[in-house]
Amino acid sequence: MSACPECAATVPTGAGLRPSELVECPDCRSELEVLSISPVTFALAPEPEEDWGE
Repeated sequence: MSACPECAATVPTGAGLRPSELVECPDCRSELEVLSISPVTFALAPEPEEDWGE
């Protein structure tokens, strides 16, 4: 388990966790990106950008 960078709550992690995977914090509902799995670290996921049809 690791901590949410937004609210510091414990975020449960599973055995199938992969870098770049997106997970949700159970407390604040922030979308988190897995940066590494050993040790497990999270960052706030980037906001999706609009491509304006390009």
